[in-house]
Amino acid sequence: MKHFSKTLVCLLLVLLLAAAALTGCAQNNTASTEAPKTEAGTEAPKTEAGTEAPKTEAQTEAPQTEAKPQELGEGSKLFYLEVSFADGSTSSYAVHTDAETVGAALNELELIGGENGMYTTVCGKTLDWDADHMYWAFYIDGEYASTGLDDTPIFQEAHYALTATEG
Repeated sequence: MKHFSKTLVCLLLVLLLAAAALTGCAQNNTASTEAPKTEAGTEAPKTEAGTEAPKTEAQTEAPQTEAKPQELGEGSKLFYLEVSFADGSTSSYAVHTDAETVGAALNELELIGGENGMYTTVCGKTLDWDADHMYWAFYIDGEYASTGLDDTPIFQEAHYALTATEG
């Protein structure tokens, strides 16, 4: 009986420790040394008593609203294109077309340029692999594409992206 009660007490202690550890992980620890997050997901600046931290650019800007994509082309098919340039800026397009592939649609609208399916220019911005080791990466619904622009069929309201990428 004595052995049984010691085993039971040990088992209860182990269960209590496990419950405390799991509860501690789930709760927001206010004594953490990590700075609290702001709405934009960036850390809030730490301050000492009586001093004010300088405001960052993100804190002084007005909230940004997502811009409506620029409407381009005519046709029964619609897809969306997001272009991310090397300088960090982006352009969004809602492309209307009757073309069969993304490459054909973008060529018709003169949004891409290059030779033999190797597109080096997008929206007038040229990337040079030999000079700066950058290329236009192609994404389909957020995933790196396994097909090229000329081999990718247009799916209604799909999201495609061309991103200036350092390789």
